[in-house]
Amino acid sequence: VFPSLAQAQASVANEVYRELGQPSVFLFCPTEYCSALCSPSPSQSCYLLALGRELLPGIGVIWTGPKVVSQELSATLLEEVEGVLQRRPIIWDNLYANDYDCRRVFLGPYTGRAPGLMPRLRGLLLNPNCELQANFIPIHTLGRWFRSELGSCAHPDHAGMETAAALGDSRGPQEGSYSPQEALELALHDWVAEINRQALEPGR
Repeated sequence: VFPSLAQAQASVANEVYRELGQPSVFLFCPTEYCSALCSPSPSQSCYLLALGRELLPGIGVIWTGPKVVSQELSATLLEEVEGVLQRRPIIWDNLYANDYDCRRVFLGPYTGRAPGLMPRLRGLLLNPNCELQANFIPIHTLGRWFRSELGSCAHPDHAGMETAAALGDSRGPQEGSYSPQEALELALHDWVAEINRQALEPGR
């Protein structure tokens, strides 16, 4: 029925999207969801080019970066992906994921993401460690990075300013203010306080 996998997937996704009344959040994860899975590259992938043409504009497309677990994300790569998909990607960030190897637990700060990425993104999803408590530092430092990104946007939109206000950052972050090491130290300080608070709870 369909000349390619991409056109089949886009047809099904578009039909479901319409049937649901074109919701504001509707995410599509492509078969080629990182550069390493693209043949020969994101910009020359017939599959991604077809998706970019066929998927309705309101459908968000998930992308993990250069690899399934990407140590770095650059604005250059995101620009390339945006051009192919004809929309800004939603990053599915596997930096902390350990479902593929539960012996691995990454407790470091959110890092390897170039400053100024936010204008290139439609959204960002953080895939956490499988161990609940081990996600304190990842989520805490991601929050610091996010605030810094909001502050570095040259022309934040109204939604961005509302988000910053909701986060309770009355001062507002300064451009380029995110430091992974500083974010880690702040997270550790707050994590110790949280551990001590829980230790004092009855029955702990």
